[in-house]
Amino acid sequence: MTNADHPFPSALAVLVSGGLDSAILLGEAVRTCTAVHPLYVRNGLSWERVELLHLRGFLGAISAPHLGPLTVLEMPVADLYGDHWSLTGRGVPGAETPDEAVFLPGRNVLLLSKAILWCHLHAVPAVALAPLESNPFPDATDAFFTAYQNVVNQAVGGSVRVLRPYLGLAKAEVMGRGRDLPLGLTFSCLRPAGGRHCGACNKCAERRRAFADAGMTDPTAYDREPA
Repeated sequence: MTNADHPFPSALAVLVSGGLDSAILLGEAVRTCTAVHPLYVRNGLSWERVELLHLRGFLGAISAPHLGPLTVLEMPVADLYGDHWSLTGRGVPGAETPDEAVFLPGRNVLLLSKAILWCHLHAVPAVALAPLESNPFPDATDAFFTAYQNVVNQAVGGSVRVLRPYLGLAKAEVMGRGRDLPLGLTFSCLRPAGGRHCGACNKCAERRRAFADAGMTDPTAYDREPA
């Protein structure tokens, strides 16, 4: 579904990370809605401190009267993930690895449980997130989102909708929607180096491709350039 097919409601929560897709989604929501609530779910992952710094900078740059403050929800996963690379920063998937290498088990289960409940408790009718058509993970399917939305709502007698407005879009199309946004303030890296993008991980490689495929100048300062 696209924005044109499914307009945003007037009030909307947006699940944001520091990355390109969710930042562009947030920017579009700010242009469209009368009340926008950015939500960040902190899992204790190794890049989150730097990611949050970038996200706060991005929010400041697109500030608007109807853009609410960032809400940070806590959902630590150390007791589940143990010594997983996402927590330790060791063995992070490199630039040549496939998308499947960055799978975080139950990622959308963790994110959406608190996001849907937050919306229910704050009378916000919908939460949007930004999976693309190319997302290969089992918790990014239509069946998952429909079932999970329904079961969480059932648990509280709620009716919060989960929106995925970029579902039918390729990365380059989403990038085109964000040409006028301060995308240099976004963050997409699994192993920050001195507060910057490392330039060598799976997500840094994806970020470079995104700007190149969209025909846009990449404003990112990488700690390492490709070999």
